[in-house]
Amino acid sequence: MAHRKLNPASIPAPLAAYSHGVAVEPGARLVFTSGQLGVGPNDEIPEDVEAQAVLCFENIKAILAEAGMTLQDVVRFNAFTTDRAYFPIYGRVRSRYVSGDAFASTLVVVSGFTRPEFKVEVEVTAARRVD
Repeated sequence: MAHRKLNPASIPAPLAAYSHGVAVEPGARLVFTSGQLGVGPNDEIPEDVEAQAVLCFENIKAILAEAGMTLQDVVRFNAFTTDRAYFPIYGRVRSRYVSGDAFASTLVVVSGFTRPEFKVEVEVTAARRVD
């Protein structure tokens, strides 16, 4: 494993399935993605926030695969939505793609993205031990 969870007993537990911090071990290779929006390969943008979130994760999977990594290598998720109501939808989609809590996570509600039809954006940092 290229990282370890940091959840000090002296602070409240995380509010969901994530860790307060993640330490990346020396010698790990890092990958940083740009924010991925809910747009498909043919530039289609679904109206549904769940479908957009799925596209975000599929795009991230493709980027990580190109680097020889998977979503299990992610040490940090940064997500942005345009409405608080989208938080549980995003969370359910993320749970389909990753399990456990060996990653840090932030979700921010924003007023909008580059185009008004976008509702969610996700970026990640991944780390994998180099042997």
